[in-house]
Amino acid sequence: MRPDDSLLVLDPTGSDAHAEHRALHARGPATLVDLLGVQAWAVSDPHLLKRLLVGKDVSKDPRAHWPDFAAVAPTWPLALWVSVRNMFTAYGGDHRRLRRMISPAFGARPVGALAPTVEALVTRLLDDIAETGDEVVDLREKLAFPLPIAVIAQLVGVPEDQRAGFRRLVDGVFTTTLSSEEATANAVSLYRLLDELIARKRVAPADDMTSFLIAARDEEGDARGLSDAELRDTLLLMISAGYETTGNAVDQAVTLLLTHPDQLAHVREGRVGWNDVVEETLRLEPAVKHLPLRYAVVDVPLPDGRVIPKGAPVLASYAAANRHPSWHPDPDAFDVARAGKEHLAFGHGVHFCLGAPLARMEVATALRLLFERFPDMTLAVPAEELRPVPSLISNGHQRLPVRLYGAG
Repeated sequence: MRPDDSLLVLDPTGSDAHAEHRALHARGPATLVDLLGVQAWAVSDPHLLKRLLVGKDVSKDPRAHWPDFAAVAPTWPLALWVSVRNMFTAYGGDHRRLRRMISPAFGARPVGALAPTVEALVTRLLDDIAETGDEVVDLREKLAFPLPIAVIAQLVGVPEDQRAGFRRLVDGVFTTTLSSEEATANAVSLYRLLDELIARKRVAPADDMTSFLIAARDEEGDARGLSDAELRDTLLLMISAGYETTGNAVDQAVTLLLTHPDQLAHVREGRVGWNDVVEETLRLEPAVKHLPLRYAVVDVPLPDGRVIPKGAPVLASYAAANRHPSWHPDPDAFDVARAGKEHLAFGHGVHFCLGAPLARMEVATALRLLFERFPDMTLAVPAEELRPVPSLISNGHQRLPVRLYGAG
């Protein structure tokens, strides 16, 4: 069967992501999509996607490898996703340099050292939830997001009075229903907060990543450290990726467990652990559905005979790849005892997410303590009434209302 050559318009509201995944699968390993006005090749075949992510045929540097970048970026609502100057959009030696500066903070030892802090934060949040006396609680607002915000704020050194502002503005980065003007205004406000944070830390440095990166910038200069733009955008990457994705993962894991009591029973009866729940959640409902953008460095031949032309944008459709029927048996089922839970929720290859170990630990800790504290918890609304966040990137719910002590 010839793949469908028509343009698939991706829904910016994310209203029916699973139907979109199936549409991508039906169009072959890669297909042309409209991404808020930009035509890109969405890759949903996991085998092709992994090959591209580990090879040199695609780049994340738009200035070097996307001929239309200068013309598109000024008016595209997702311009910030491709215009930042940090390891997210770097290629080759620049990527290695930028990643090397951040990676020590996310190694096994420093992440392990954070475990008691994460446990204490979750316990405090659950105490706060219990003390409200409310039977119905929005767990997205009371647990899923406050936890990673607190953790990344501690790592980066974001003061208490800036955290709400960062969350509101980062939410705007992941929202894909903003106009170009709204997205630009959101980015301007976000950079204003980043500049304020940098200015604070230059005056009063502390034991945090912002102070460390400022010192590397000021002491080593552009040759080995960070440029001014790289400093701001590296902080932006750490703050945004450090909480948005983890919050969505907690949200999705709780939702899946409450709608699949048989799977929760596997954990409670000791057949699987919380880490199994985390991995299966990341496979079935990854925190990021589509991640803009990469660019073909050369003509890329596809298995069906078509070609992604040099310079064309490439969209990694991680959520669709995770559910591809060629990868896992019964891919749409939530099975915490699944023998193979391999997924692309954290990417693949040189751009694999540095924060993956920390995110996994945060989600597993939150789930364990939450279900120990409130063993009779149920959803407060039918699952079909949960509404997705308005995004084709972010994968979570607008609210996650639960009854802490069960329906009765």
